This record gives sequence, structure tokens and C-alpha cells, in this order.
Amino acid sequence: MKYKILAILVVVAVITACRKAADWQPADDDDVLAGGALTVFDEGSGAFTHSFNSLIEPLTQTHAIGDAAFENTFVAAPAPIRPGLGPVFNNVSCASCHVADGRGKAPDAGESLIGMLIRLSIPGTDPHGGPNPAPGFGGQLQQRAIFGTLPEAGVQITYSDSLFTYPDGQTLTLRKPDVQLINPYQSLPAGLMISARVAPPVFGMGLLQAVPESEIVEEADEMDADMDGISGKANYVWDVLSSTMKLGRFGWKAGNPDVMQQSAGALNQDMGITNMVFPEESSYGQIQYDGRADEPEISDSLLYAIAFYMRTLAVPAARHRDRPEVTEGRTIFRNLGCVSCHRQKLHTGTDVAFPPVSNQDIYPYTDLLLHDMGPGLADHRPEFRADGSEWRTSPLWGIGLTRIVNGHTNF
Repeated sequence: MKYKILAILVVVAVITACRKAADWQPADDDDVLAGGALTVFDEGSGAFTHSFNSLIEPLTQTHAIGDAAFENTFVAAPAPIRPGLGPVFNNVSCASCHVADGRGKAPDAGESLIGMLIRLSIPGTDPHGGPNPAPGFGGQLQQRAIFGTLPEAGVQITYSDSLFTYPDGQTLTLRKPDVQLINPYQSLPAGLMISARVAPPVFGMGLLQAVPESEIVEEADEMDADMDGISGKANYVWDVLSSTMKLGRFGWKAGNPDVMQQSAGALNQDMGITNMVFPEESSYGQIQYDGRADEPEISDSLLYAIAFYMRTLAVPAARHRDRPEVTEGRTIFRNLGCVSCHRQKLHTGTDVAFPPVSNQDIYPYTDLLLHDMGPGLADHRPEFRADGSEWRTSPLWGIGLTRIVNGHTNF
């Protein structure tokens, strides 16, 4: 009998974990279906790893190919499989930073960088108005290198604590990092600006890309004309493939226009893998440059599959909406005005090239705009229209599952 009961429980658990959004009957403005009809119901460690449930078979296969490439470990050339790593790099695979498609973690004192990287620049801009690369180091530090090659520099992070007291007397300890570059392979340039960036989760990006530009920019209020204290502004960034300026959506300062450029840039900068979008080695012009002339090191089709994989990662449903503490928290969140930036609801447009993402009400809790977060959170490093204290509003969907998926709540 006990085996029959166990079998029944397993079946119930599987059915519950695999429910589809179509089975849910939402009330008006019900954010349980965070990703609209593409929402998945999974509260386990794989909550961020599901594909859209509406993909037809050829697209399911493309997603799977991209998934495998996202997980694969790249190695230095020449090699029979997955060559192209380095000569300098940050990590050996996409999944090394985005574990289970989730969030990286700032290292504790003495730990090495795993899910975090360091952006670099010097005063001024590049030809397209973006960050001005640091001579000899580029726009991103690579603290690792293949055998026989010098890494650009090491990274040392120390923390200082400060006590914050709420009006009701409760206290909270805040931890502020101090990032230092150590043992650089050559002298650091004058005026070097450093910005530490933790790897963000990658699910739901296809839905955010599908939100019409008009819906995003209509919420912008750069000069705070309505005097509500909120002055969000859109970032406009260089789109490499079209050679035009486009609305920025992805990255901590909305520095990339779409998932393709975000993916291609990560391959090139994080792993040193050249591709059709960024065909030049990140170490070009430095002593680490290998001069192999084997670019691009990843095929166009595999790059497309990786970007497609990221575009088709589904969003987990919001949980426990009827619990009293959740209801109270939602009320406080709204009354404090958090929704002025963490906008609850967005709507995707019609995408004739990829219908599954079309016409969905989604609940990402972001406006995808830049906001001035003040001197305490400033990195003092501009990125296109974002100044040194402005950051893109981070989506909040799925945030409650971070401990389960990634083992921490370090945001």
C-alpha cells in the first residue's frame, strides 16, 4: 500500500509542476501569470530553465541546441570541439555565471570572481557615444587567461559595513564593496573607471524584447514634469548589426538593444569567443592577442541558437498570492510608490516573425528605464545616456525563487 501512495504522490507532484498557464483562470490584473500564456508552474531548483510551452518541434530543437551550447565548457584553440576560449577570459561557459539560468553572486572577501565581472572605461566616449575603452584593457577586465598568457589583472574585493536604522527603530547592516585591481599586466591608465556587475538571471528576456518601444518610452519622464520625484529615462545604445542607435533594454544600465547583441557580447567579452556580431578578439591590440586569424570562432547558427534559447526561457508563476504577509507586502509596495519604477504590468506587441511572444500581458515589475539611484549606489561610470548614478530598473519576477535556484539572496 505504501508504494501505491508514493506513486500517487509522485504523479500529483509531476502534474502540479507541469501545469500550463492555460489551466489558470486569472482575475483582472492577476500577476500569477507573470509571463502571460508562457508562464510555467515550477517552484523547484529548475524553475528558471523551462522553455516556452508553445514551441513547435523545429523550434524546440533549436532551443535544445542553444541550451547545450549555454552549458558547454569552451577550451582554448586548437581543439576538435568547442574551441575559442581566451586568450583572456572571465569564465569558461555561459552557465558558469548564470547557474540554472539564474543570478550570480558577489564574492565574499577572499573569494574569486565566479558570477561577477568588472567593466572598465576612461573619461570620454567611443565613436558611438558609449563607454570609452581603457587602453590596454578594453571595456571589460578579463582576470583569467589560457596557459602561457597573462591575465589582465587580478581583482581584490573588501567590504565595509554600515548600520542603517529604519524610522521604527529596526536596523539593517549594509555591506559596501571596495573593488581593487591587483597585479595588472601593465600600468593601469589614468582616470580608470571600474564598475562591478553581477550576472543577472536570463529567463523572460524574449518577452521583454517583445514589448513595443512606444510603451516603454511613454513612461519616461526625464525632467520629472509631473513632479512625482520619478524621472525615468530611456537609454539609446549602438546596435552593431544595424549600425543604428536603438532603445537599450538589457544589462545593468540597459546598454544592449536585444538578446542577440547581449549574447554575442557575453561570448566575446566573458569567454573571448569571436562571432559574427563581434568578430574581433577582446584582446586585439594587446600582448595577449593570439593572432590566429580563426574568426569567427563560433558559427552563426550556434550563436543564433544560444540567443534563441535565452529568448525562449519561460517565466515562473508568482507564488503564495493569498498569504496575508504577501497581501500586506503588496499593499506596502504600492503605497510606497515602488511601482513607479518597478512597473507591474507590460504588454508585448505583435511579432509576426515569432508569434508565441505576441500580445501577452506580462508582470515583470520593471519599466526598463534608467533611474538615478543616488551616490550610495553610483559606479561613476557612464554608459551611453546613463550617467554614473543611473541604473535600469531590474525586473522582479521570479526573485523569490533565487534562494531555491541559486542558493543565496544576494541581490
